[in-house]
Amino acid sequence: MNRILLLLLSSSATLLVFGLWIPIKAVVAQELLALAWAESQARQTETRPWPWADTWPVARMALPELDRSMIVLEGTHGESLAFGPGRVLGGLPGEGPVIIAGHRDTHFRQLNELAPGSGIRLQGRDGQWQDYQVEASRVVDSRREQIDTQRLSANTLLLVTCYPFESLDAGGPLRYVVTARRQNPAPGNRLEQIDTVAGL
Repeated sequence: MNRILLLLLSSSATLLVFGLWIPIKAVVAQELLALAWAESQARQTETRPWPWADTWPVARMALPELDRSMIVLEGTHGESLAFGPGRVLGGLPGEGPVIIAGHRDTHFRQLNELAPGSGIRLQGRDGQWQDYQVEASRVVDSRREQIDTQRLSANTLLLVTCYPFESLDAGGPLRYVVTARRQNPAPGNRLEQIDTVAGL
């Protein structure tokens, strides 16, 4: 009887550890990324958070109404999204449209709580903050609709994650897209010619 109880307890503990692994990794990684971000700002260079990383911090994003702040990584390749949201497209904050993607069960799990009028802040490597205001959010079927970046205003920020939020199935076709507009943009900011991003 004691062996069965011990087996059940150890199996439960193992399942719990595996279930918490991705959220724990996301939290610990953000601490290491914050250090790399500070070094990137101090040196004004790309700083990888650990030697084998295939990405690096490109911005800090704050969601003041949700009391959340996170480091944004370059790209969404490899395992980078397990560590933080990734920049799919765009220059530095304030330099053309920006698209950032993140997992619905870690960094972007509260994205559906952003309502029209909510604020989003992006900090570039130079330390300057750009303020954005949410205009709308919607669900997009990536099989039928793509984000045409050539039609985006230079002052647009898109936050993208999988949908629905409570689903256990990964890799579905639906995306939740939050559209925000930069406030008080600098005069003369031009939209660069950028290829269409497919499958978002």
